[in-house]
Amino acid sequence: MNINHTVTTKFILLGFSGITAHQVSLFPIFLCMYTITVAGNLSIIITYKLSPSLHTPMYFLLSSFSMLEILYVSCTVPQMLSGLLSECKVISFYSCAIQMYCFLLFAGTECYMLAAMAYDRYNAICHPLLYTVIMNETVCIQHVVGSYIIGAANALIHTAFTFSMSFCGPNEIDHFFCDVPPVLELSCQDIWVNELVIFVIGGCVVIGSCVVTIISYVEIISNILKLHSVSGRRKTFATCSSHFIVVTVFYGSAIFMYFIPRSSHRIGQNSVVSLMYTVIAPLLNPFIYSLRNKEVKSNMKNIILRRIKF
Repeated sequence: MNINHTVTTKFILLGFSGITAHQVSLFPIFLCMYTITVAGNLSIIITYKLSPSLHTPMYFLLSSFSMLEILYVSCTVPQMLSGLLSECKVISFYSCAIQMYCFLLFAGTECYMLAAMAYDRYNAICHPLLYTVIMNETVCIQHVVGSYIIGAANALIHTAFTFSMSFCGPNEIDHFFCDVPPVLELSCQDIWVNELVIFVIGGCVVIGSCVVTIISYVEIISNILKLHSVSGRRKTFATCSSHFIVVTVFYGSAIFMYFIPRSSHRIGQNSVVSLMYTVIAPLLNPFIYSLRNKEVKSNMKNIILRRIKF
């Protein structure tokens, strides 16, 4: 028996439709957060470029990470802002695929950039005499390029598997952007293969980089505890604790979203959890890495003073 299905050519992003009455009031809040995130991360990049004293492996990775954060938030937040003000929340099939690819590209890249930054701190604290040899310019560039290559491969696999499915039923995505789990829920085919891909490939990217990061911090903490100087312990721990905050927020919310069974998720919970790694974590980055870093603050102040004089 032949059953006629309507092939989906567009999706509707429900976003925060559960709190329709508050969507307009949410717009300035998220717009402010987006603006601060972009401006804050951009200030870190400019400070790095204009400050020769910051041209070290740590700050090279930080400036690369800041650029990544700008790209990362820009592939989801503008769409969310548009949806908060517009009654038409439609996104085409191919635009949805492009957004998913870009998001997964930058998210996967961020996983390994965080791991690279943790590895950098590990070498700086545990192998200070060999630090400049281990983390030379070539190695730093390889870390950044390698992170993007892994992110691009991960994004291509997940996006290809997701949009190779048939979508012939409901077209309302219970999310504020095209993410893998909510889009797969609309497929009219069995998605067990896709779920397996998420657990295997996604697990290698997220869990693999998380393990590298955790091992680095275990070694760092172990070495901090061996320091005889209390002030030395405090200074070293302060340098790493900020990074650990970003790592915890990013990985914790991402693991919940992708690796906790969907049956345990409540309605609307996905959007709230996703805000943690798509909006909150990038927002924390400029505050944690600049306002808590005396060297960055000092160089920012000098740059501003030089510009005022001119």
